Amino acid sequence: MTNPSDTAVSYEILKPDTVDDQRLDPIDYGYKGRRDIVITIRQPEFTSVCPMTGLPDYGTITIRYTPDQSIIELKSLKFYLLQYRNVGIFYEHLVNRILDDLVSRLRPKWMEVTGSFTSRGGLTSDVTVQFDGQQTKERSHHA
Repeated sequence: MTNPSDTAVSYEILKPDTVDDQRLDPIDYGYKGRRDIVITIRQPEFTSVCPMTGLPDYGTITIRYTPDQSIIELKSLKFYLLQYRNVGIFYEHLVNRILDDLVSRLRPKWMEVTGSFTSRGGLTSDVTVQFDGQQTKERSHHA
């Protein structure tokens, strides 16, 4: 029989408020006002922690957006996302938080954030949230 103390999480599960959106570094979009583009960024090695069990969650974060004045500097985005490594957060809250932080820093014309999470107990989850310039919309799909 396994002793419950043998299965205890041996690292600190951090709160979402430890993630600092000031790490996100907007840079000037050189074609602002000339044409719209859609930028797609994928982070296929994203990790966070289940807030209920402390077990790691793995997935791909996909960010799609049409910039207005600014685009995201990719190294700053990488370090921003790495902050979630030991953060306990539900998938639905995660994509909303990433979207809110990016919209706050970039003020894009349009943005979509999708989290596609690997199987846990035979279930996968894809969660998408959108910003259309005025409000956010969340869609969740569990397979």
